[in-house]
Amino acid sequence: MDALRSQRRSWKKWPAERESRKRTGLSRQFVNFNEGSCSDQTAHRLRSERIMTISPIADEMQATKDFACNQSSETTEATCAVPDAKIVVVDDEPVNIKVVSRLLRIEGYTQFVSTSDSRDAIQLLRQEQPDLVLLDLMMPHVSGIDILRQMREDKTLAHTPTIILTATTDRDTRVEALRTGANDFLNKPIDPSELVPRVGNLLVLKRHQDRLENYSRELESAVRERTAQLEASRRDILHCLARAAEFRDDDTGYHVLRVGRYARIIAQGMGMDTAEIDEIEQAAQLHDVGKIGIADDVLKKPGRLTDDEFQLMQKHANLGKRVLQRMSPQLELALRNHAKIGSDVLGAAKSPVLEMAARIALTHHEWWDGSGYPLGLKGEDIPLEGRITAIADVFDALSTKRCYKNAFPIDKCFTIMAEERGTHFDPDILDVFFAKRKEIVDVQMQYADDE
Repeated sequence: MDALRSQRRSWKKWPAERESRKRTGLSRQFVNFNEGSCSDQTAHRLRSERIMTISPIADEMQATKDFACNQSSETTEATCAVPDAKIVVVDDEPVNIKVVSRLLRIEGYTQFVSTSDSRDAIQLLRQEQPDLVLLDLMMPHVSGIDILRQMREDKTLAHTPTIILTATTDRDTRVEALRTGANDFLNKPIDPSELVPRVGNLLVLKRHQDRLENYSRELESAVRERTAQLEASRRDILHCLARAAEFRDDDTGYHVLRVGRYARIIAQGMGMDTAEIDEIEQAAQLHDVGKIGIADDVLKKPGRLTDDEFQLMQKHANLGKRVLQRMSPQLELALRNHAKIGSDVLGAAKSPVLEMAARIALTHHEWWDGSGYPLGLKGEDIPLEGRITAIADVFDALSTKRCYKNAFPIDKCFTIMAEERGTHFDPDILDVFFAKRKEIVDVQMQYADDE
């Protein structure tokens, strides 16, 4: 009590200071003036008596000074776990912010941002993106629990280490804070011997977490880049495989590329998903890969074919009746074999694209009415990708020049295909093809064969 009276006498020596602090709470003025702290527990009892308890003057500030003396006696240089870490302190008591900041500055931490208004906390945290948050639990306007909950719902703050500053010993409150995402607790008044290691431990953990995330991002970027390279290589290999058969047919040029693009346009018009669209574009280019297994004396027969022969070097056997020429039983058997060979070449593959390509190679000469080959499949028994590729393949054969015919005019091509509706082609898919006429013609013009 003698110390208290002495402090009050000192207080009276500052009338101007006292006047400016009127009606702000004598106990708080007194403690703040002495760089101390207080707890104000007020209870209304009978006869309006008020109970006020004041903690010892400058306890926390004295602890700060004592801690600084201890540090200087133990080491010549203050050290901290992560000196460049950014720390945000949210506490409605400015003196608490001052105490914490002083303690951590002694350790070597230099980046501090703070607010005593809990309403500004979330905006401040989003702006600063700190490495650690020291968050008071009991504050007016917005509680520490509510701020913590908003942090954990924000993807940029969801994993920011947070230490709860609290004077409460209520178990339920602490459990709620932990469940909301608190990483640690510090009791008030702050004990420097606890503050420093707890802050250091969480900052080291945060630094390792940041490094791991950076490494993960770098690894993901490298994987994406490598995957893109592998995908490009795979596409090149597929295209080369498709062209390998076509290079034996000197007149086909961009045929495999156009067939793939036509198939893609049709698939898009049918509402297929992106992955299926990409697969069918690549797979359709391999529709005549079976030509690799056809003897050169059949594929490269010189001169125009007779009615008994069918030119095996062009893959589109099942054109409309106006285009097809009658072939001998021997050539028909050879052509049927080229479809089967193509399926055998691709059938052992595990890749979804190559598996689809195998089905296309086997079935793109099947007709909707069942009169196609090699299996004589009918209607929807023919795989969807085979029905799509059949339309793309035949249109390209009609619209381009061959050694045995000139290219048909575009209108004539569509007329011929319309006549094969329901016999050669799936009617529904053909309708989609007609609806995409402009895009189809654009591809035909863009990738026209060199004369």
